[in-house]
Amino acid sequence: MQILLVDDDPLVRESIGSCLRELGHSVQECVDGAAGLKAYQQSPFPMVLSDLRMPEMNGIALTRAIKKLPEGKNSDVVLLTGYGDMNSAVEALRAGAYDYVVKPVSMTELASLTDRIAEHQALLHENRRLTENFQTEVASATEETRQELARLQAMVSRSADRNNVIFRSENMKQALRQAQIYHQDRTVPVVIYGETGTGKEILARMIHDGDNVDSSPFVDINCAAIPAHLFEAELFGYEGGSYTGAASKGSKGKLDLAAGGSLFLDEFTEMPLEIQAKFLRVLERREFYRIGGLRKIPMDTRIICASNSDLLQQVAEGKFREDLYYRLHVGHIRLLPLRERPEDILPLAEYYLLRFAREKKKHFLKISPAAADNLLRQPWPSNVRELKNLMEWTVLMFDGPELTERHITAYEQSARIGVHHSSPAAPVIDPAGFDLPDQPFSLETYTEAIVAKTLGKMNGNKTEAALFLGISRQTLYTLIERMKKHRQP
Repeated sequence: MQILLVDDDPLVRESIGSCLRELGHSVQECVDGAAGLKAYQQSPFPMVLSDLRMPEMNGIALTRAIKKLPEGKNSDVVLLTGYGDMNSAVEALRAGAYDYVVKPVSMTELASLTDRIAEHQALLHENRRLTENFQTEVASATEETRQELARLQAMVSRSADRNNVIFRSENMKQALRQAQIYHQDRTVPVVIYGETGTGKEILARMIHDGDNVDSSPFVDINCAAIPAHLFEAELFGYEGGSYTGAASKGSKGKLDLAAGGSLFLDEFTEMPLEIQAKFLRVLERREFYRIGGLRKIPMDTRIICASNSDLLQQVAEGKFREDLYYRLHVGHIRLLPLRERPEDILPLAEYYLLRFAREKKKHFLKISPAAADNLLRQPWPSNVRELKNLMEWTVLMFDGPELTERHITAYEQSARIGVHHSSPAAPVIDPAGFDLPDQPFSLETYTEAIVAKTLGKMNGNKTEAALFLGISRQTLYTLIERMKKHRQP
């Protein structure tokens, strides 16, 4: 055990230090309290043996200073005292000392003392270990509870979606009927085709859930976002040390994590060709190996794939294996773009409007007839995702009770501002196409005039005015306050 010995008497230090070393301990000697404290701060000791009476910093002061340090609570301080210092010894115990020893100290006493200290230190170490383990387990249990709560909240949200969204188009009704059929057999792979934003993942979750919300895992992979050299490990997992850079404990792959549930492969045509061959073998044998593993792992997972590209064209170009195409194409659903199923636009718009109003505690209740006609005329290049974004933005920026055409116009203007520099449309005022007057003029006056005209054009609506000018609402408010000050007499 490492022991710090502090005493201003060199003979005492030599005597006790020799005994402690004979007992097998490592001893560092210091001539006074200040030197002892400095040595402790540089490297904490499990045991400190100090004389009680020393000049400047005595043993009690040293004890208090050590116990104030973060490491001090794990050290045992023992004070050496004479027969006439018993009151001071009691004070030292109150200051945090572990024990005191009356001088002179025999070899037997030192052996008994260090044995007790060593046993106490072992108990402290075990207590710290148990505390750290307990804190780790609590943190792990807390995280598991958080994940379970998030999963349950997602299930509730999915249940609400299922009960509240009404699809009127025959395409979506047929897709939902097919989803119910495919849900019944987990061994049947399903491919969902559709443009970006048509709701392929939502339909995949419906295939997973069936009639009720399914609590089994639903794991998704965006195949386009995974580097080719990591794809195999991401999909199948790996054993510890199986390749350079692999974690020592190994890792489960997405197929493992989706056991008993569904694996959703979004943009699956981006899967590397060499992985496609291995994935085909997994589908046929319903088993797989982790990278570097020797144990077969049965695959009890539903495979759902989604793509926005022409899969047969990918096969013709050699970018996708023909045998894998036919193996996956047992179940398939094609989602039409929103512009080709206009019957779904208003039910979806109303659903998202009411949902976001409820979440954000706003008062929207309905869509005006003029706004409804506007929504039906939109081309919706990003499909349901774009419609959802419009509803969420409107609820965020405005309040009800009715969504009107001006809200749609404001959203379109905000979208144009976001892509202004890349838009081919020329600005109303060409920044490089006007001449400055010969005489000095007030930029502030022109700024205020532009703000005033914009507010008039937007009927006083500050949010729409800020969007029109391409500035934040806070900047607009600052300009308005400045205008008010200038108008004061």
